[in-house]
Amino acid sequence: MKKIGILGGVGWASTVDYYRAISEGAGRYFAERGHESPLPIPPMTIESVTQAKTRALRGMAGDEASWTAFDAVFREALLTLENAGCDFGIIASNTPHARLHAIRQGVSMPILSIFDATAEVTASTGASRALVLGTTVTMQATNYADRLAQEGVAANDRLPEAEIAEMQAMIDSEFYGGASESAHDRLLTFCNKHAEPGTAILLACTELPLAFPNHLDDPVFEADGHLFINPSAAHVAAALKQALEE
Repeated sequence: MKKIGILGGVGWASTVDYYRAISEGAGRYFAERGHESPLPIPPMTIESVTQAKTRALRGMAGDEASWTAFDAVFREALLTLENAGCDFGIIASNTPHARLHAIRQGVSMPILSIFDATAEVTASTGASRALVLGTTVTMQATNYADRLAQEGVAANDRLPEAEIAEMQAMIDSEFYGGASESAHDRLLTFCNKHAEPGTAILLACTELPLAFPNHLDDPVFEADGHLFINPSAAHVAAALKQALEE
């Protein structure tokens, strides 16, 4: 098995879930093939950054130079994983993926993109429209829209800044450290307001799927009258596939 490098900490709750999902997914894979207990899991190294620090280092949309310090923190973490002997890396967070083109410069090991995994899963549903929900950085960027367009899926027009700010505030208050008791209802209210019928809703912040504990390992699921895409689960599935390939 290949060794996975997990860049985590943004935030810690989703990092925990990535490790759990990879381990349980590998266990199911080997159990189905008759492997005896203890079931193997891929070797993994986690390098955790500090979210309070990285949030303060966020730059301005459209201003590449303003992201230099932010990019450097994640690049250093990936290099640490590379030096630890990891065969490939994954970033257990959507937000830094908007800067992946810069973060991966100087890093030799492959980095699995959450955009690629999610776009392929979304296209498999047959949906022609998608609503991307996540942090301010994710919702202001066009990365998801651009990658989805390659699969024939149109992302909804970007929401007004006030609505984007509302989603960021919801993530900070309801999802940091895990989903709160009111997280599901607040998220559903937002979806009911902004998702047209037939729209695939991308839970494009790795904490958002925590509002649906019965679907944490499902890349695609239906709940509360909506079709949801879980980018975290799609990302984990891609990582498992790469780790387990001979």
